[in-house]
Amino acid sequence: MNEVFQALSDPTRRAILRLLRKSDMTAGQISDRFPLARSTLSGHFNVLKHAGLIVAEKRGTSIVYSLNVSVVEETVAAVLDLFNAASHRKGTKPCARIGAAKSRSSY
Repeated sequence: MNEVFQALSDPTRRAILRLLRKSDMTAGQISDRFPLARSTLSGHFNVLKHAGLIVAEKRGTSIVYSLNVSVVEETVAAVLDLFNAASHRKGTKPCARIGAAKSRSSY
């Protein structure tokens, strides 16, 4: 799980995941969207692969990346569980705390 959070900590990697959420893309298609060297993007791809967030498939001379939806779902569930557990320890309902935070932030 730590690898997932490490991978998500970088804005470029989060942007890559947003692109892959829409459709599978080749490394070249992804690199066309970023003002970064291909070697830099390759490093980002490796971090995302190591975390299990993306899957790479060689098709001819291209590498096609896709979002590993099951790992993303597991991560979201773990985060929700984390916050749910924290709210139970404090003795408040998650919705009540969110509502209180919204009312404070609206000033």
